[in-house]
Amino acid sequence: MTDFAIEARMIAQTYGRGVECVQALRPLDFDLERGEFLVVAGPSGSGKSTLLAIISGLLTPTEGRVSVLGRDLQGMSRDAFDRFRLEHFGFVFQGFHLLPALTALEQVSIVLERQGLRRQVAATRARGTLERVGLGARLGNRPSELSGGEKQRVAVARAIAKQPQLIFADEPTSALDSDNGRQVTRLLREVAVEAGAAVVCVTHDPRLIEHATRVVRMEDGAVCPG
Repeated sequence: MTDFAIEARMIAQTYGRGVECVQALRPLDFDLERGEFLVVAGPSGSGKSTLLAIISGLLTPTEGRVSVLGRDLQGMSRDAFDRFRLEHFGFVFQGFHLLPALTALEQVSIVLERQGLRRQVAATRARGTLERVGLGARLGNRPSELSGGEKQRVAVARAIAKQPQLIFADEPTSALDSDNGRQVTRLLREVAVEAGAAVVCVTHDPRLIEHATRVVRMEDGAVCPG
């Protein structure tokens, strides 16, 4: 088995044609090892979110190939990829992406049920994960009853409860205060280092950068040298 969770070769992304062509991501190679907590840093418009979208399969690159956990993403059907993503990926987005009608416990357990866990088993794991992120007293609260920091911790719990092999995080601490930001950073690093998953974060936040096992810096759609 390869040590790489992700291997991308000469991936690039362009939008438009002719004089209106915009190169969001210049051709580059990208590797992510199992157990890494990798941070992709750079200014707005540097291409880091485009890179994250491509390596997570949310965007098909204009050029190049992406292999994740030994599977060629471009060679998979949409249904096969959706099953693969459900089984192996966790996502943490800046906008939380929580369902307004569900409680914190339901937000996490419903994903586990979709993976095939029985309802009681899913609820037990969801409860334990929410307690791990400090939300044991907020299990019955819906998003409208939670602070921004609590919503993000629900989102993190939802991602890590699946026990995924890969977690993709887009600015996971941007809306958090210093205490919540440190807690989320610690949890993501634990998942990578202790559980052997691979975590890749796009961020401006130095709290994440200083705990990364590796940092990739981007500018103008390319990886900075060194």
